[in-house]
Amino acid sequence: MADVLSQDEIDALLAGLSSGEIDADDMKEANERPVKDYDFKRPAKFSKEHLRTLEIIFEHYGRLLSTNLPVYLRKNAQVTVVNSEALTFSEFSNSLPNPVILGIINFLPLTGNVMIELASNLGFAIIDRMLGGQGEPLEKSREYSDIELSILEKIMVICVRLLREPWKNVVELSPVLERVETNPQFAQIIAPTEMISIVTLNMRIGDVEGLMNICLPFLTLESIMDKLNTKFWFSNMQNGNDEDYHEHLEDLINHVSMPVKAVLGHSVISVQDFVNLQPGDIIRLDSKVAEELDVYVGNIKKFTALPGAIKNDYAVRVTSIIREEGN
Repeated sequence: MADVLSQDEIDALLAGLSSGEIDADDMKEANERPVKDYDFKRPAKFSKEHLRTLEIIFEHYGRLLSTNLPVYLRKNAQVTVVNSEALTFSEFSNSLPNPVILGIINFLPLTGNVMIELASNLGFAIIDRMLGGQGEPLEKSREYSDIELSILEKIMVICVRLLREPWKNVVELSPVLERVETNPQFAQIIAPTEMISIVTLNMRIGDVEGLMNICLPFLTLESIMDKLNTKFWFSNMQNGNDEDYHEHLEDLINHVSMPVKAVLGHSVISVQDFVNLQPGDIIRLDSKVAEELDVYVGNIKKFTALPGAIKNDYAVRVTSIIREEGN
């Protein structure tokens, strides 16, 4: 609301205009708003509110990646949002190196695709880690082999699945990874002049750090653009009580797959004996039939058990729980 002038201020203003001390044209120019040129090649389809909401969504996504990737990589991972911006698809595609890791994702039920770009140093670090290495990147980038692409595709599928939960407050997604491309020329998902939003994430896997860019075309998000605002976002968030939260957490944990193994015993044999093993041969172990077995959850000794069978399947019966000190 504009300031209301007092009668004395009005009289002083009129006196200044009459005496020539105040120029009416100068006052008019001072009140004029600056005119900005509108670039029709770069229409402003993403507002600051849209970009901010996308950052909130992918902050949630970053936390999910930080939690889930270490399960597969056996390496600490940290993912944070760096920034978001709007630009044309040609500006994004022209900045991509060759080779590059590009995951093309069908953003069902929305029309069109989105794209995830992963830095090459992160890609080679993931491959090295998945093949039993320390997770070190290559000093010089090169083309990916078919085996390496297959490994990266499995990790990319995991990343795509994690997109569902962060978008739940906006739309129920069922994203599907269509393919992984290494040449930007084969990843033209929309026209070069179309507007896109780029959300940049900083990913750190062990000591290797790089960027992950998510390309979100306006044409794909057009049908839900009115929902990409913080007011709609927070209005859809349900504040559940502690009991609901614990039930939800328990449900998530119940769906986690954990490797469990029972160790029958250990033995040392020569390579020649190993090569000549035949069906029916007996290997003497360092444990007795009546002794309890060690049962491991992952690499942690968690139970002791006795061996047995259920119908035609081998089984063990847990006899005790091995608890850590202080628990």
